[in-house]
Amino acid sequence: MGDGPAIELTGLTKRYGPVVGVDRLSLTVRPGEVFGFLGPNGATRAA
Repeated sequence: MGDGPAIELTGLTKRYGPVVGVDRLSLTVRPGEVFGFLGPNGATRAA
């Protein structure tokens, strides 16, 4: 792996019909880092 990020998002938006679930998310996860994304209902996503 190089020196750059393992995951990089810039300005991500996710809509569910008229409802915006994620609005302009920017995120960088570097190799070896652990990141969790916790939603309002307690559901998680991990990278």
